[in-house]
Amino acid sequence: MPDTVDPASTTPVSDRLRATGNFNSAWNEMADLDPVWLEKFLDMAMTPVATGVLDPKTYEFLAIAVDASCTHLYAPGVRRHIRKALDLGATREEILAVLQCVSVLGIHSCALGVPILVEELAARETQKSSSKR
Repeated sequence: MPDTVDPASTTPVSDRLRATGNFNSAWNEMADLDPVWLEKFLDMAMTPVATGVLDPKTYEFLAIAVDASCTHLYAPGVRRHIRKALDLGATREEILAVLQCVSVLGIHSCALGVPILVEELAARETQKSSSKR
């Protein structure tokens, strides 16, 4: 990230993200209400890329997966991270694979819920049979 940030700033990560056009405008209100908390959150979120543990394209794939997951469904983030992944050289097939992988999360609702439904229906039948005797 460019060194266009004031070294005395209390929010250097937020400042860098703003300077590079990567600051999500949805964070503006939090930045106004509690800039220190947001800075800590963003610092934590950016650590994998900032330390080089993850390359930027892989980070974007993870961000797409999180934003597209059935528990999040944040379309503006999916759009932003797909654009960034494409800018970083991601292929249509790679991004589609990420979306296909994350779509499996939804099936777990059935994998968890259906056996419980079967158990509860069986228990209800047993209860009805017992009460008829």
